[in-house]
Amino acid sequence: MEPAEYFDGGTVSVSESRYAVLKATRDDPDAFASVRDGDETTVVVEQDAYDEEDAIEAEEGWRILTFEMTLPFELVGFLAAVAGALAEEGVSVFALSAYSTDHVLVKDDDIEPAVRKLEALGCRVER
Repeated sequence: MEPAEYFDGGTVSVSESRYAVLKATRDDPDAFASVRDGDETTVVVEQDAYDEEDAIEAEEGWRILTFEMTLPFELVGFLAAVAGALAEEGVSVFALSAYSTDHVLVKDDDIEPAVRKLEALGCRVER
C-alpha cells in the first residue's frame, strides 16, 4: 500500500468553521479534539466557542482538512506524504488522527495553496 493510492480519487473535506488550538487548563467535552499527555492538555475547538479563561495559550485561524477515507493501520507514510506535499507549498500543518481517519489543520490563509496541492495529488476536495 502506498499513500498515493489513497490520494487518487480520495475525498478531502474542508471545514467551514475556523478553529483554535489551545494549550488549555482542562478538556473540553464539546471540542473537535482533546489530547492530554503528562505535561499539558491540547484542545481543538471552534474559534468562537472557547472560554478564554480555559486557554493558557491559543492559536486561532485554523481550518480542518479531513481525509474522508478509511486508512488502515498498516499504511505507512500517509501523513508524511501529506505534510511533505504541503511543505513544498510553504504550508504548515497541525495533524490529528482518529481511529481510521486523518485530519490536518492548516491556517486559513494557507487553505487555497493546500487545496490546490491536494487536488494536484489527485484528491477530490469538498468545501
